[in-house]
Amino acid sequence: MSSRPQGSPDPTVIIPATNVPDPEITCSSCEACCCRLEVLLITDTGVPEKFIETDEWGGQTMARLNDGWCAALDRSTMMCRIYEVRPWVCREFEMGSYECQVERADHL
Repeated sequence: MSSRPQGSPDPTVIIPATNVPDPEITCSSCEACCCRLEVLLITDTGVPEKFIETDEWGGQTMARLNDGWCAALDRSTMMCRIYEVRPWVCREFEMGSYECQVERADHL
């Protein structure tokens, strides 16, 4: 187990700070690392209720399984089962972006 705080990138992995997505990361090579992040639901996109968790104050997040993965992730294909109605945060998290590369590096 790493001594780094959860969510902090591995300092031994060098990722160039760029806004240009890595073309090597595609749907076929995606490891769905972003599907381990907590996703706040801040707009209504039509996410089915079975994938929503509501806290005691009314805040809503995507439901996650006991192992931390998003409940909407199809584990056999590693693709989102609700892609067309995925949350706004997921729409903004660009595949291959700097943030994506940081998450991938953290889960090597």
